[in-house]
Amino acid sequence: MAKSVLAEKSLQFAIRVVNCVKYLQGERKEYVMSKQMLRSGTSIGANIHEAIYAQSKADFSSKLSISLKEASETSYWLTILKETEYLSVEAYHSMKTDVDEIIRIIIASLKTTRKE
Repeated sequence: MAKSVLAEKSLQFAIRVVNCVKYLQGERKEYVMSKQMLRSGTSIGANIHEAIYAQSKADFSSKLSISLKEASETSYWLTILKETEYLSVEAYHSMKTDVDEIIRIIIASLKTTRKE
């Protein structure tokens, strides 16, 4: 159940990232940081979806660990985009809240997997 919730949250977050990047590139003419955020922000869910069909516990854990790294990187890009005023404080907080929730779920899933 937690895996499907995580998969859905990461999918919805990836859609938000894509829409945010469309805004940043179209309206704000920011291409470098937004492209980095697009890569890391969509990679979170891609790796989570791969983990669902992992071949072993080690493979599952590895894919989730990659997702965690990508989520952390996405959080970093969001912060830079806010601090450089490409993103509004409101947009930043909304997306940061989402990625922080995904990070917490991934960490909890990894802890559970490693205990088994």
